[in-house]
Amino acid sequence: MKIIIADDHAVVRSGFMHILNYQEDMEVVATAADGLEAYALVAKYEPDVLLMDLSMPPGESGLIATGKIHEDFPNTKILILTMHDDEEYLFHVLKNGAAGYVLKNAPDAELLSAIRTVHNGGTYIHPTMATSLVREFVKHDTMGSEDDPFQILTKREIEVLPLAAKGYGNKEIAEKLFISVKTVEAHKAKIMEKLKLKSRPELIEYALRKKLLDF
Repeated sequence: MKIIIADDHAVVRSGFMHILNYQEDMEVVATAADGLEAYALVAKYEPDVLLMDLSMPPGESGLIATGKIHEDFPNTKILILTMHDDEEYLFHVLKNGAAGYVLKNAPDAELLSAIRTVHNGGTYIHPTMATSLVREFVKHDTMGSEDDPFQILTKREIEVLPLAAKGYGNKEIAEKLFISVKTVEAHKAKIMEKLKLKSRPELIEYALRKKLLDF
């Protein structure tokens, strides 16, 4: 199977590449340092599996990139690699199209098993995290979408929000997302309105709380 690794640390990419290329049924065809590069490489190589880190500052986060890649390249199975065992992280990555979720400190055997599981069409979740997933699902089902940015905002607004929170100007955001400055302004206004925020500090606080912001 063809695999792409996306992680902002070169040593992590190198380590995973060594482990995976040693397997007879796996080949790492490319590596990426952030979500944008991962998207471009998936478009180029059409891998069977993408190992995606969630937190990749200062580039596009894995959480946002996962949704875009899943929508445009549904045949590529996305397996999330992260240090976070947070319930809300788990819920949102699966909701955004990831086929599995593995902690970076997991044994090599677990990582290899997870890759093969998602490649064969399954979903991999560590047994100790399954209970958290059910709990988070019940919580969201009970609360509805009142405080869920992925329900409140459009996909484009989800892309604009962390960039605006980081302090990028409208022109910079427009260039990064290949849209017009006026469109950026409109998205920012909608974001503030929908989230009932009045200032950039409030936007930053919201983005941090919802884990949409990497530093």
